[in-house]
Amino acid sequence: MYKLLLCVRYLRGRYIALASLVSVTLGVATMIIVNAVMAGFTGEMQQRLHGILSDIVFESRSLSGFYDPDWHMEQIRRVAGDDIETMTATVHVPAMLSYRYGDSYMTHPVQLIGVPEDAIEYASDFTQYLQHPENRRRMQFTLREGGYDTVDHQAEDKATHRPQMADAGWRHRRLRAAQEAARERFERAGATTNFHGAADPHNAASVAGADAGGFDRTRDNSPPDAVGQQGPSAAVPGAAVGEASPFDGAPADEPFEFQSPEQSPIAEQRRNAGPAQANQPQPTGKQTHPADAPVPTAEVPGPHNTATGGAHSSERANADRGQEAVAAQDPFAAHRPEGETFDPATEQHTGAVLGIALSSYRLSDGREHFLVLPGDDVKLTFPTAGTPPEAISDEFTVVDLYESKMSEYDSQLVFVPLRRLQEDRGMIDPASGIGYVTAIQIKLRPGADLNTVRDKLRAAFRPELYGIYTWRDKQGPLLAAVEMETAILNVLLFLIIAVAGFGILAIFFMIVVEKTRDIGILKSLGASNRGTMGIFLGYGLSLGCLGSGAGMLLGLVFVAYINPLAGLISRLTGHAIFDPSIYYFYEIPTRVEPLTVLWIVSGAVAIAVLASILPARRAALLHPVEALRYE
Repeated sequence: MYKLLLCVRYLRGRYIALASLVSVTLGVATMIIVNAVMAGFTGEMQQRLHGILSDIVFESRSLSGFYDPDWHMEQIRRVAGDDIETMTATVHVPAMLSYRYGDSYMTHPVQLIGVPEDAIEYASDFTQYLQHPENRRRMQFTLREGGYDTVDHQAEDKATHRPQMADAGWRHRRLRAAQEAARERFERAGATTNFHGAADPHNAASVAGADAGGFDRTRDNSPPDAVGQQGPSAAVPGAAVGEASPFDGAPADEPFEFQSPEQSPIAEQRRNAGPAQANQPQPTGKQTHPADAPVPTAEVPGPHNTATGGAHSSERANADRGQEAVAAQDPFAAHRPEGETFDPATEQHTGAVLGIALSSYRLSDGREHFLVLPGDDVKLTFPTAGTPPEAISDEFTVVDLYESKMSEYDSQLVFVPLRRLQEDRGMIDPASGIGYVTAIQIKLRPGADLNTVRDKLRAAFRPELYGIYTWRDKQGPLLAAVEMETAILNVLLFLIIAVAGFGILAIFFMIVVEKTRDIGILKSLGASNRGTMGIFLGYGLSLGCLGSGAGMLLGLVFVAYINPLAGLISRLTGHAIFDPSIYYFYEIPTRVEPLTVLWIVSGAVAIAVLASILPARRAALLHPVEALRYE
């Protein structure tokens, strides 16, 4: 009992202990705040990465892709069918996005992704990041009349208003068409000045359609591409993969024999049905298949066929050049009945979904300004699947915007219908109508182990042809960098508590020297060495508990009100503490992990107790006669 009374007296009367108490409090609070913010950023990042990427990605190591995705899905289910919920075949290819803004053309490098247009469920959650509620429920590559989100649906009441999105859709497209008609009238009338959105007094629609930029994005007035226009029929998939089967065999615990793609029942049904039932126009071009698949003999349009090594005749070359000239003037002439013209006020091109950072930019106050809206037309230039690949261009109509709040993806991803991208790149076999894809996105059932399924698939498929990764593998360097940064910050911040521990050590040694007579009296009255040592250990434990408790309370309160405090500091200093234009978050994300708080508090208490051991041991070894000799 006397030990507890002395600890309380020292805590109340010794102001020098306050310095150590404050050091422990600030160290614990700082560690809790930093870990909560880092956990919030990491959690948001992982949630969005997992929403963008499927659980497992089964991809080709070549941009030419692999033949017959349905057959590959069948084999994947034979390996890990019990763990698989959904699979989606996709095509990924680098591309260039171009659109007109004012008198300039904006060009961005993008990652073009073809996804099934009629999929009921996708293996990833990319539809949840779209800006139209109906597209979030069921994705369609058709332009909506209206109803696009004017407020970010992911930010609830914290988002700023997006007034430009109110007219997105067919209304915006009709206004652009009216503006283009006014432009053409000005040009036919011999106007000598550029059209900058000036209202046509004879056309009310042009007055309503003109905006501050005064430009029209439905008309393609871009200069001819340096490489020329190829058209959707100039595609050639890559070279044959060799004579060996694309599979090494099954895992040791589940042996079975794979059939080749051309021997599968799916391929047999398609061959019997013929290309007429594919319900899609078939582009010309030579396709390459696995060694056991027949190679079609269709020639590649162009003056020289590098895949076959032979040159075309002069007549064929002239015909091809004539077709390319027509395609350069109207790339959709091949898809439209003869004599029919394209009316942008009532028709759209193939739909495309753009990352929101490709179509807009965000100001420091969080407001967004859009350069492209749903209803505008854009041009995509991408390589064919031939050897060597050739650049082709096609126009698409923006039907929605994609916002994952990961700038790496919002500024790069463009989604288009899978079948159209396969046609443009020449990834469809003219004989059977079966296409090529570059990846299969796999969504696993809840509770399935990612690494186990990945290892099974890697053991069954040839690694030189296929890459199989979990979503964590695909973003391994980024996740590892965040984890390393968090670990280093924890080590550095824990040094603050270690400094407080050295302060406790020094203060306790001073107390032992100052209280030598008191220690001698206690021991002469019968206090044991253990009891004397317990006084100082209890004193250190009390400092650790009080400091850790106060630090935990301060840290949790700061985390709860971190965004109002950041706003207050920004107003006082005139500098933004958290810039939403950089992170695409409307507030600082935080996440308090109870286990993290527990080990921080426990570590602080342990340091305080360890720092008091040496002074307590010195006090316990004092002899009462020596302590009282000079008193």
